[in-house]
Amino acid sequence: MAMRIAIVGLGKIARDQHLPVITASPDFELVAIASRSAGLPELPHYESIEALLASDVAVDAVSLCQPPQVRYDAAKAAIIAGKHVFLEKPPGATLSEVEALADLARAHGVSLFASWHSRYASGVETAKAWIAARTLRSVSVEWKEDVRVWHPGQTWIWEAGGLGVFDPGINALSIVTHILPRPFFLLDGTLNFPSNCQSAIAADLSFRDEAGVPIHAVFDFLQTGPQTWDIRVEAEDGELLLSKGGSVLTIDGVVQDTAPEAEYRGLYDRFAALVADGASDVDVAPLRHVADAYLRGQRVMVEPFVE
Repeated sequence: MAMRIAIVGLGKIARDQHLPVITASPDFELVAIASRSAGLPELPHYESIEALLASDVAVDAVSLCQPPQVRYDAAKAAIIAGKHVFLEKPPGATLSEVEALADLARAHGVSLFASWHSRYASGVETAKAWIAARTLRSVSVEWKEDVRVWHPGQTWIWEAGGLGVFDPGINALSIVTHILPRPFFLLDGTLNFPSNCQSAIAADLSFRDEAGVPIHAVFDFLQTGPQTWDIRVEAEDGELLLSKGGSVLTIDGVVQDTAPEAEYRGLYDRFAALVADGASDVDVAPLRHVADAYLRGQRVMVEPFVE
């Protein structure tokens, strides 16, 4: 029987990605929406997750798509009510709250999934296998997009805990933490803060892994024209490029065959498998690197951001 699931926070990402996948999935049945400002005509609609949980609608799981600053309370309420929880990325506003949710889910016997959709891009697993068989020389990340195109009117992204440029940048970090064979850590960096914002609009970061391999990442939220989502890996015997967010894989200049894109289908397949196995998947490594950047990076004030 399909798992009865509700979406909490019916914004752009929920409409663009979650709704189509849930509708097409044999593992889930969408039964309700909890969102302050939007609903769907054919489904029960509640203004809060608390109202949803207090209703007579039977729900097995919830998919939390609100801004990260408010996600902890929603996830906690769902877990205590015995519901499985899917967390849109980033899984929370702080590391501590995500770890607390993992402990709470364990105590209540429900599954918690901190999802990282870019790890399911079609070129990622092949890239990971290629890297595993080689000695690396360097890694570079260039992740640049136009916030006005991808996050129009989303003022929460500039508030404390909204991540700013790391909202897209954490997608790159989720891939790099998955495909590299060793942990890495921040050496130094520079973060640009608009004078009217609490989150960075650009960042330049230098990392090193445990074997001394340098990793350089540049993030920019003001890219116009073509967008850039590239990860380049140089090894002793070749070069790999993951482009277009991981959906296009090039090895030694030759574009590789990859499966059709299905990032969110991969996420929901994984969530269904976790629930079936009575397990959780709460990897905070990408969020930890963002926290390290805000902790150690030098702050440079730049001109105000005006949408």
